[in-house]
Amino acid sequence: MRNPRGEAMDLLGGDFEARVLEPSPPAVSEPPFSDDPVAPGEVPEGRRLVSPVSDHGDLTWDEVARERHEIAGWCADRWLGAWRPLRPLPEGFASSRAALHRVAEEVVAPARLPENEIALRFTVGGFGTPYYELDGLDCQTRVEGTELVQQRGPQEERRPLDGSLLEGLPAVDAACAAALGELYGFACSVLEELRAEQADEDPSPVQLWPEHFDIAFELGSEARGRRANVGVSPGDESHPRPYIYVGPWESSIAQAGPEEVWNGDGFPGAELGYDELLGESDQRRLALDFLRSRFRAILQA
Repeated sequence: MRNPRGEAMDLLGGDFEARVLEPSPPAVSEPPFSDDPVAPGEVPEGRRLVSPVSDHGDLTWDEVARERHEIAGWCADRWLGAWRPLRPLPEGFASSRAALHRVAEEVVAPARLPENEIALRFTVGGFGTPYYELDGLDCQTRVEGTELVQQRGPQEERRPLDGSLLEGLPAVDAACAAALGELYGFACSVLEELRAEQADEDPSPVQLWPEHFDIAFELGSEARGRRANVGVSPGDESHPRPYIYVGPWESSIAQAGPEEVWNGDGFPGAELGYDELLGESDQRRLALDFLRSRFRAILQA
């Protein structure tokens, strides 16, 4: 059985406690039926906590990767640290994105219906459910690249993402699937950092919503009219390419301008396009600065 947190603990050794970005077993049997993989929780005495976010531990994974070069690639693959830059999108990305969106809505999310939940998470190479219990086993349904993986306890079944899975499903290009997995890893890394920074603003968990296929969370005070959605979308009807967004629940905040701040196309909010990220040497910093500044504008409105 794949256990991201367990893999991280084994890699670090017994002097450390690890937190990661992906869901890990065991299944959570009470609402919200999912773990919070970055939550500090209880750390055994004498151990140092290594976290993907800078406010939650003794060390970040990025700091550990700089000291232990042999694990830098492992960290980068999981978007824990030693981050690689996002690259130009492969040709045909929109078509493969649409096919994967359909898999998320029609195959992966329905695995959570017994819990009356649909929200998904970033998993390496794609996306998947948190662990859930079925017949006494810890189970997970996820997409890795161009395969559907169904984990049932120690057993794993893999199926190709093609017409044998869903009638009429168009082919999913491997390079496009990899690009989507990288985008979701980047998004989860950035959003969890912001969520940790804004712990006093009642942030919700970072989750992947199958309807819009975006990774997002909420923060801010609803009572004061200052709550907002912040997230990363791989693209939609109004946006052929991915974008980062901030959407205040009080749409009048965005509608009041200024337009250079509230530039959302098709929604009252702000957006930062994928191509703007590609031109930046520190893409995470640009993304975080954008999200921080737009949420600050909401608080000051």
